Formats: sequence, C-alpha cells, structure tokens
Amino acid sequence: MKQSFFSYRRYSFNYFYSLGRVVSAFFLTVFITSAFIQKNEAFAQEGVHVDLELVLAVDASTSVSAQEFDLQMRGIAQAFRDPSVVQAIAVAGDRGVAVAVIQWANNLLQKVAVDWFLIRDQKSAAQFADIVDETPRYIFGGGTSIGGAITYSTRQMEINPFIGARKVIDISGDGRSNQGAPPELVRNQSTTQGIVINGLTINNEDPFIDRYYEKFVIGGTGAFVQTATTYEDFGAAMKEKLIKEIGGVPVAQKANEIKLASQ
Repeated sequence: MKQSFFSYRRYSFNYFYSLGRVVSAFFLTVFITSAFIQKNEAFAQEGVHVDLELVLAVDASTSVSAQEFDLQMRGIAQAFRDPSVVQAIAVAGDRGVAVAVIQWANNLLQKVAVDWFLIRDQKSAAQFADIVDETPRYIFGGGTSIGGAITYSTRQMEINPFIGARKVIDISGDGRSNQGAPPELVRNQSTTQGIVINGLTINNEDPFIDRYYEKFVIGGTGAFVQTATTYEDFGAAMKEKLIKEIGGVPVAQKANEIKLASQ
C-alpha cells in the first residue's frame, strides 16, 4: 500500500511536470508566433510608396510664446481640415501624402511631435488634424537653430517607412538662426538628396525674416517662402502653402509675390 502511494505521487508529479512543460511550450510558441507576425507586419509597412513625404517643422524656441505655439499647431490642424487641402491631396495622386510634425529650437532640441501619418482622403486628413490638436508642446525655449531643424528633419525622412516621389521639409519660424551650423550649409546637403526646403515665416518681430529665409533657408526645385504677417495669420498661410507643396505648383521665390497679409 505504501509503495502504491509513492508510485501514485511519482506518477502525479511526472504527469503535472510534463503537462507544465507542454503548457509552457504552448505559450512560448504563441509568444514567438505573435512576435513573428508583428515583425512581419512591421516589415510590410516598410517601403510604402507615397506621392509626397512632408515634414512640418514647428518653431518652439524662446521667441515663441505659449499662445504663439498654440496658434501654429491649431493652424496646422485647421489647414488639414480645409476642403481645398484635402482636394490637393486627392489630385496629387493615389498613393497619398505621408506627414510628420517636429518641434525644434536649438541644435540639441528637436522632437518628433506627431509621427509619420499617411493621408489619402478627408477621413485620414481629419484624423491627422485631431492628433495635431491633441499634441502638447514638448520643447520649451532654447536658441534658434534652423540648421539643426533641417538636419533632424532630413534624418526623419531617411528612417521613416515611406518612399516619396517628392520630399519636402517645411520650416516655420519667426527668427533668424543664432545657434548651430549655418542653415545654408545644411540646406545644401539636404537638397543634394532631392529634398525641397520651403519656409513659412511669421513677420511679427522681424519684418524682413522672409528675405532671410529666401537667402539662407529654402532650397531645391520650386522652393518658396510663404509669409504670415502675424501668428493669427498662420493657419491661412499654412493652408495656402500646403496647397502649393502638395500640388507641386511652381511658385516665384519673391516674398512680395507670395506674402499673405492680415485681413
């Protein structure tokens, strides 16, 4: 009887030990399979061809107050809800526009605030606008390094999962570069990669900042500066600029031909 009891215990132990190994192996298999599927899905997203890769680089340096920063972000959201921008995306092609928003200040302060998002229609444009509306300010103060913003934006184009027929960096700001590499040197390095750099200047403090952007910041085929007289004009200026950028419309580079005045 005693031997039978210990035999039973040994049998039970071996049974549950084997069962445990089977269960562990099962969950391990599920985990590995799940990870493999996720990895494949991630790879499937790489190399997606789009009509345009667009980085919207938003100034968050010391010269930009909380209200002015908010007007920039609300202006971007407002622009992507505008039917004329949605129409420009539809006319540009069937593959859509991949957009990312970065915030920038000095040479060491840049951050992807809204990661790459593919916009093909009104629904996806509205979704992107909602994300922008909910995005906080990540950078508070610091110098103005336009060269740093261009370098960081260029890098985001190199590592994102999209392949754009065109690539555009859109630098928004109200001041001249006062820190980091000269923007004209960095600009020239980016344009050799086929990237177009456009500008949206806010002339509230420096009435000639658009001329500075024309000379030292913008570059590439068809590059232009869109001007807003104040931050209150930013949304309307962004809308006009997006229509030109997305449509690839050739524009003159002279500020007086593209300036948007306050109403």
